[in-house]
Amino acid sequence: MMRRMIIVYFSGLLLLSAQSLTVDPSVYKILDDISTDQLEKYVTKLVNFGTRHTLSDTVSNTRGIGAARRWIKKEFEEISKDCGGCLEVEEQWSLAKGNPKSRIKKDTWIVNIYAVKRGTKYPNRYVIMSGDIDSRISDPLDGKGDSPGANDNASGMAGAIELARVLSKHDFPTSIILAGLSGEEQGLFGGRFLAEKAEKEGWEIVGILNNDMIGNIEGVDGVIDNRTFRIFSEPYSILETEKQLKQKRFYGGENDSESRQLARHVFASTKTYLPEMNPLLIYRLDRFGRGGHHRPFNEAGFPGVRIMEAHENYNRQHQDIRTENGIKYGDVIEGVNFDYCAKLTAVNAAALVTLVMAPPKPKNVKIGGVVKPSTVLSWDKVDGAAGYKLYWRDTTAPTWQYSKWVGGDVTKHTLEGIVIDNYLFGVAAVGKNGHESMVAYPGGLIGR
Repeated sequence: MMRRMIIVYFSGLLLLSAQSLTVDPSVYKILDDISTDQLEKYVTKLVNFGTRHTLSDTVSNTRGIGAARRWIKKEFEEISKDCGGCLEVEEQWSLAKGNPKSRIKKDTWIVNIYAVKRGTKYPNRYVIMSGDIDSRISDPLDGKGDSPGANDNASGMAGAIELARVLSKHDFPTSIILAGLSGEEQGLFGGRFLAEKAEKEGWEIVGILNNDMIGNIEGVDGVIDNRTFRIFSEPYSILETEKQLKQKRFYGGENDSESRQLARHVFASTKTYLPEMNPLLIYRLDRFGRGGHHRPFNEAGFPGVRIMEAHENYNRQHQDIRTENGIKYGDVIEGVNFDYCAKLTAVNAAALVTLVMAPPKPKNVKIGGVVKPSTVLSWDKVDGAAGYKLYWRDTTAPTWQYSKWVGGDVTKHTLEGIVIDNYLFGVAAVGKNGHESMVAYPGGLIGR
């Protein structure tokens, strides 16, 4: 017996397999400007400092972390000079107190170097891309031995410098920070100090893209993959109150933190502008039991993700340079694939540019529709928005699947025939240029 197929069409709905962004040809021009040769030049220079260990020489002009950070600062300054002083180059000094039980045995200065491309409309609103300046070998306290740190993390630092060069040629409504953070291997000190500064000065941080190891394609598991990369993000803010966590039990949102929305945006911008790449959303703060420089920002309440290679080679991480039983150990430059490094730098550029070109995300997003056949979403008006995109997805789906465009000066809309119990929902603001903000997940119920 032939079964009947009933198809229901919802007027105005755009059904998608995953979140997709409006294509802006100018983004491609920015991505095309990223240079593999420049990245190799930067990584080579950083490796040639011999070691960039946090406890290494700070006086020498040729070896140690002091020489490395002065060179990074000079590179940022040269880039700024070429664009007529368009970058604000900053040097942040913070004292890490010594502790015999930690990886900092004595008081040590932690120095971050970063460049700010100030936004034309939202100067105090920031998207941050970071890499780490420091390196280490087998002994985390060894500041004298050779520690080239080619992939971990000269690759991420090189990406930040290269995007400073590329993005300095353009103006954006929102500010961009390209940062070199120190003290990562000793306890995430640089990230913590910059996050504290952001809190103190009231920075509005859209998100931080922490790049830690973006150059290795040959995993210790034998897999060689130059297309796949991971995006790590935490499920919810550790600053959420007991009431907010309890609310998730009844209304959902366990998988919808701001960091998760940032990860989804990186996923969407990659699929839009770099479809040959294969982003993996990893729903975990970081690798199992390990950490990175986005974590201090998360702990301060800011959205942050870690972007990195998919297949790590542990023989090339935190290892003294040596050969044992025919196996070569050490994080040397031969282990860096610069074409892949350029691709992941482009992944960052696509995410950065689409976010800084977009209006702020909607605030005060609320939802209604309990025991009703339709779902209602409301939000506050967003400055600069030409309209809004309402998103929803199956409760088991990792990315946004469906959307509806709502144009004009509207701040409330009913999704007819979409039952609130069966989906998760969000709202993004869309500018006149077509760029859209991160998706904002509902934080309360309409009428409450």
